[in-house]
Amino acid sequence: MFLDELPEFKKNVLEVLRQPLEDSRVTVSRSKLSLEFPANFMLAAAMNPCPCGYYNHPDKECVCSPGAIHKYLNKISGPLMDRIDLHVEVVPVSYDELTMNKTTEKSEKIRDRVIKAREIQKIRFKDFKNIYNNAQMSSRLIKEYCKIKPAGNNLLKTAMDKLNLSARAYDRILKVSRTIADIDNENDIKIEHLAEAIHYRSLDRENWAG
Repeated sequence: MFLDELPEFKKNVLEVLRQPLEDSRVTVSRSKLSLEFPANFMLAAAMNPCPCGYYNHPDKECVCSPGAIHKYLNKISGPLMDRIDLHVEVVPVSYDELTMNKTTEKSEKIRDRVIKAREIQKIRFKDFKNIYNNAQMSSRLIKEYCKIKPAGNNLLKTAMDKLNLSARAYDRILKVSRTIADIDNENDIKIEHLAEAIHYRSLDRENWAG
């Protein structure tokens, strides 16, 4: 499911997404009965950093007041942001970058690496019912398959303290770092995998927009 202009949706509508994102199911309650339905889906969303769209722009000046930016971003609650695994801030691409004759990795190669990573996860969880990938790991499985070395543990502790991250964000960082390691075909989660996963939590820190 793709939601464009995420803050423009009503807040109560967005908050309803929290249960299916967390539990892969949705509960519909009425006066006489309550029904539960499977709701396993992938959420992708896009939003501007502020009402005018130019906050953090390298060339154009944002005309929004700090209060307006704060109000705009507060439409996305912390608990909802917590449940989104990857936060990617997209900055404008300059003309020079657009016209660079630079060779990039082909989509076919990236696809192959992703398929191999999914195969690794399929084998990893073959003995577990209804678990097929790293995102579905329970806390117990995270402890078993997302072990990190002391240097990585220190990095993660520093990030948790500095960015004021939640326990849910902690679990998601470990899951994402495990996936990055799988894509690199590495058995161990290295410090660079952990650093990349932490980078993807940047938008759910307190006051990320200043």
